[in-house]
Amino acid sequence: MPTTPSLPLEHKPHEAIVEWWYWNGHLTDEDGNRYSFMDCLFKTDIEKVDPPYLKHLPLRKILRDHKYIYFAHSIISDLTNRKNYKDIQNISLVSSDSYSKDKLFINYIDPVMANGLINNEMAEIAPDTFHIKTGQLDMTLTSKKPMMLEGGVGYISVCGRESYYYSLTDLETEGTIMIEGKRVKVKGKSWMDHQWADTPYVGDGWTWFSMQLDNGTDIMCCEYDDGKAKDYLIDIISMSAEQFHFKALNLMPGKDVWKSELTKAEYPVSWDIEIPEYDARLHVKSPMKDQEMVFTAINYWEGPIEVSGVIKGQNVSGVGFMELNGYPADFNFLLYSGKEIAKKLLLIVQ
Repeated sequence: MPTTPSLPLEHKPHEAIVEWWYWNGHLTDEDGNRYSFMDCLFKTDIEKVDPPYLKHLPLRKILRDHKYIYFAHSIISDLTNRKNYKDIQNISLVSSDSYSKDKLFINYIDPVMANGLINNEMAEIAPDTFHIKTGQLDMTLTSKKPMMLEGGVGYISVCGRESYYYSLTDLETEGTIMIEGKRVKVKGKSWMDHQWADTPYVGDGWTWFSMQLDNGTDIMCCEYDDGKAKDYLIDIISMSAEQFHFKALNLMPGKDVWKSELTKAEYPVSWDIEIPEYDARLHVKSPMKDQEMVFTAINYWEGPIEVSGVIKGQNVSGVGFMELNGYPADFNFLLYSGKEIAKKLLLIVQ
């Protein structure tokens, strides 16, 4: 990749080894109950990032003439009742008419869903307005700020891994989510990341935060670890859309640690964050502990956070999301994923 952007920073797909469209948000219903969500569609080069379990499934023959493979993850968390609802698509099939419009337009299904196929969608339905739909959610999101360009130009390098990366940090959101089989009307605020790169990120880890503060400031900060060195990235957009970009970051895990019964991985679910060049000292903690996602050879923690602290002498508070990837586990991922997929396939053919 070049050292400066040469591709348009747009929502549509690009030629890259890996690419993803990621959304998270905090929502409330008409009774004041609180929820959070994450929804992400991944696109990877099938030859350069070929999931090992795929070789043992009949679908591998179907996909052999395709350049890319897709998979999708989503999770709805009922913060009031302390329950969550995870949905991991190990394989997602994209419709033939996806990418056929001038704006972002992707339709996809999980071909191994036991209870029938559900249409999923990520689409820009009007300028700066998006529609995302899965079996768990159906929402419209409208951006209230310009793109936040990570690294200042929408192009970053961490530990030598280069990628295009931008965010929409202030998305006014309304729609429905599925809770215990019932559609619940919600509204709130969301965040969108779009990133693509010619690197598979295999074996690397990161600790990542998105934060939406009550004073209108939105912050992304990340510690990236390639196993040999660590690198840092901080991007901030103010209420007036002024952007700041830094590299100095101090991350300190708190004492609150959640251990997964499934993978035995231990995840710090509270952190102290210092951004010296922005005079920011923040504390984040998660209201939900069990937010682990397990996908083939990867386990990661993805969930909501509550934020408090001081920026330039002023008290701040807000909400956000945290992603913890690369934390050691003692678990046979391929065996687990294979069994789970096999169960779904057997239910379909019976």
